[in-house]
Amino acid sequence: MDEKLKIKISIADRVYPLTVDFSQEEGLRSASKKIDVMIKQFEENYAVRDKQDVLAMCALQFASQLEQKQIDKSTDHVATNERLKKINNLLAQYLEK
Repeated sequence: MDEKLKIKISIADRVYPLTVDFSQEEGLRSASKKIDVMIKQFEENYAVRDKQDVLAMCALQFASQLEQKQIDKSTDHVATNERLKKINNLLAQYLEK
């Protein structure tokens, strides 16, 4: 179903009207809340005066988390492939007997 919703998302004390798929609403609202929490943390912990700097740091934080998850996932695939190769070799040795 192509049901669209008109919602308003608030980020850094600014309101952004969006038209989104119904399935995207929860994720967007959750992301908006996480951004606002992160903004408050940066403002409390660092002497940041400019909202643009805070938003840039939030973007960097989210992007680095995403990149790290992809790296971890890739590393996990390598480890899994190595384990599968070892199992395959053991099976081949067993079948040769």
